[in-house]
Amino acid sequence: MPKAGVRRALIVGGSVGGLFAAHTLRALGWDVGVFERNAEALGDRGVGIGTHAVLFEAMRRIGLGFDASMGVVTRSYVALDRNGGALCEMPQPRIMTAWSRLYAPLRDHLPAGVCRYGTAVEAIDPAGPAAIFTDGTRMGADLIVAADGFRSVVREQFLPAAKPHYAGYIAWRAMAAERDLAAAAREGLFGRFAFCLPPREMALSYPVPARAGDTRPGHRAYNVVWYRPAPPELLSRLCTDAQGRNHGISIPPPLIRPEVVAEMKKDAGAVLTPAMAETVAKTEQPFFQAIYDLSSSCLVFGRVVLLGDAAFVARPHVGGGVTKAALDAIGLADAIAAAEGDVDAALVRYDRERRKFGNWLVANGRSLAGGIGTDDGVDPATRAERVLREHMESALTMGALTLGGDGTATAQWERDAQENA
Repeated sequence: MPKAGVRRALIVGGSVGGLFAAHTLRALGWDVGVFERNAEALGDRGVGIGTHAVLFEAMRRIGLGFDASMGVVTRSYVALDRNGGALCEMPQPRIMTAWSRLYAPLRDHLPAGVCRYGTAVEAIDPAGPAAIFTDGTRMGADLIVAADGFRSVVREQFLPAAKPHYAGYIAWRAMAAERDLAAAAREGLFGRFAFCLPPREMALSYPVPARAGDTRPGHRAYNVVWYRPAPPELLSRLCTDAQGRNHGISIPPPLIRPEVVAEMKKDAGAVLTPAMAETVAKTEQPFFQAIYDLSSSCLVFGRVVLLGDAAFVARPHVGGGVTKAALDAIGLADAIAAAEGDVDAALVRYDRERRKFGNWLVANGRSLAGGIGTDDGVDPATRAERVLREHMESALTMGALTLGGDGTATAQWERDAQENA
């Protein structure tokens, strides 16, 4: 139990967004509990992510050091043809890292007992508010933060009409150790953020820290994300395991049927640039994710708030999901601090400011998906230049964000949001 006069926040979901919220609210003096339905810490989920300067700033804001040494630097964006030749290349540095390099310090720098695993929230009583767990127990709080991902139980309760929208394609993800790749592949890929654009598809790749976090040359890894059209009936087949059980919209990687993986690797050899195809071929357990987007019409329900992917899901082309979760958490804490403890007034501000940013991010993700699943008739060189320029501009806009009073900055994304309204 918190001490008398100390406010309590319950955070539903123990991924990056929930952990950021735990740190920022604890910094305000709140008693915080994080409840994660998985029985163990989430560990090495995901593979590679793009970073932005504001993400480093957010980590430092909560007392965790994070800089370029935590990732791998790429010097340019390049579009490669089927034979490995460069269709076009544009200088633009990026720092790419691994999801675990952020998750681990966020988790490890919370006091013991803050994170409770194997504890699933079944519903929220908004009158308390109180969290009701699957074992029937309940716990009251001054604030409940729903950071339980794109299939949020909390969002489903308060916004049942807000369903993730399937975009009609999937992303295969593959990662191979640098040492396992041929010299030609290492020389052609490391140091570059590379694209390959087969008709109706899009693949991108970049170096990342190894699974153990090593960023030394020769000890890193290479990550490929390959977007391929998948009508709903195909997605259903892909999500069906060898025993005939359908897992809905996603399937645990070990349960993906061997023949599905074999066919995907064969296709990679036929359409991807050689270095990417080699990376796919040498990945022991590739996996895929169905691509969705989601916008919430409201983020606040009394003393219950949505944060991160529970609030908005932007397609991964933006490369900003982790950054957005961090900014949501800081925006919430800053709003509470600015309101001098008036939580209700703070949540009005949080809803207004974070919803505006979330809508912009979702729209940006959709715009970056051009050419996936369609044949626009544009010649490869023209398409390559357009794709590179659009992705670079998106990264630059995200890179220009700074931590303002609401956890965002620069007018560029606001102007974009107004144009898309």
